[in-house]
Amino acid sequence: MHKRFVINIISRIVLFVCALMLIPLAWAVVDDVHHQEVEAFIITIIFGAIVSSLCLFFFRFQKSDFKKINSKDGLAIVGLSWVILSAFGALPVYLSGEVLSFTDAFFETASGFTTTGATIMTDIEALSPGIMFWRSLTHWLGGMGIIVLYIALLPAIGANTFQLYKAEAPGLDVERIEPRIRETAKKLWFVYFGFTIVQTVLLMFGGMSLFDALCHTFGTIATGGFSTKNLSVAYYNDYIQWVIIVFMYLAGINFILHFQLIRGNVKAIFRNEEFRYYTAIILVMTAISAFLISMTGMSEKPIQDAAFQVVSVLTSTGFITADFDLWPNALRFLFVLMMFVGACGGSTGGGMKIVRFFLAIKISIRSILQTVFPNAVFSIKFNDKPLSEKVVTAVLAYFTIYMFLFLFGAALFTLTESCDLITSMTASVSALSNIGPGLGRIGPVQNYAWVSVPGKWLLTFLMLAGRLELYSILILFVPATWKK
Repeated sequence: MHKRFVINIISRIVLFVCALMLIPLAWAVVDDVHHQEVEAFIITIIFGAIVSSLCLFFFRFQKSDFKKINSKDGLAIVGLSWVILSAFGALPVYLSGEVLSFTDAFFETASGFTTTGATIMTDIEALSPGIMFWRSLTHWLGGMGIIVLYIALLPAIGANTFQLYKAEAPGLDVERIEPRIRETAKKLWFVYFGFTIVQTVLLMFGGMSLFDALCHTFGTIATGGFSTKNLSVAYYNDYIQWVIIVFMYLAGINFILHFQLIRGNVKAIFRNEEFRYYTAIILVMTAISAFLISMTGMSEKPIQDAAFQVVSVLTSTGFITADFDLWPNALRFLFVLMMFVGACGGSTGGGMKIVRFFLAIKISIRSILQTVFPNAVFSIKFNDKPLSEKVVTAVLAYFTIYMFLFLFGAALFTLTESCDLITSMTASVSALSNIGPGLGRIGPVQNYAWVSVPGKWLLTFLMLAGRLELYSILILFVPATWKK
């Protein structure tokens, strides 16, 4: 690993986030200039600016040297950046006195950046506006990617930015809209920002204040789930719930497809196999859920509640309008299955991604057919294109590592918390798939305040690993990573 490059680039990203932290500072000043949260943001910004500037001074390098960066450096930069930014972003939460320990502040901030939405806050409405806005803003920054935003706005780090983009981008493969990766990043953020403006306006039209509309839009477009209300979206009227349903659905679609739609290429969307699977799962699961909860009388608005919770769970948003932990066991099982599947690659949604899930099924079917017909050749296709064996191997490797981490997390969580298996297993998959709510003691109407310190650090690790597609975090534990 080229440590000089890594430290320099991470310092630039931290300095960039220092500037972005001026936005929640403004909310804090407007609320009460003498409040402790104002001091917390000022101290954090000054501290981050000083440390970053010193690192930039002592770890300088020539632009031409940036071409030496390799995939290992890219993964290390992304993994370390997200860990450091979670720690840095936790400072105002901790210094403001909103939480009593740095562990809680780190957990809450990492949950925000990774768009998990798991919270240790027991009374969200009691939070100061600056901190409340900051935790929602972390969603928005982490949804499309902090480093992708940095590449789009400040491309001064050199031409070889593809390694950074590839390490942070979610999905099976890295797609480009334009040959230059900076232009691709700019266009993705253009769509992301456009959705943000439209949803904010629509929510305000439904009666939300600008503050609440922005916070809920950040949580929706980034599929995060932090709300400004203790009742989450259940606090609001039907119109607002349907607006959020629509934008959660849109956020779960590959943003490359959104851009193609803007260009007028409608056929590209419907030809996309992953999009068809994604839409079909939502429609089928909504129909099943609505039917079962209407038959059991568990909802006065079965279609709306079913649609909201299905889209919220599949996209890993985590907003709630109903306690689905009380729904029939068949639905609870299907909801846990959706937690594993997740949304589309290239979206802001979590999970292992629909493309990997269905490719794993196709690979399994091929294995069975090859057993029956050993001399036959069967190719794995997606979007009517055969995939290379390298991609097939990558899918199987990801699936295996993902399941190992899920089982590892569930086993350790059971030991640290001495809880039931439903709680431990759904806590593990919820963190790894960046969902937030699970079942049992971390159900939709519960929170994570009761979890012990070791349990919170375990879940934080899983949240970061899940958001960064596993490898950017796991590579930090490989000794060879730290060798030049």
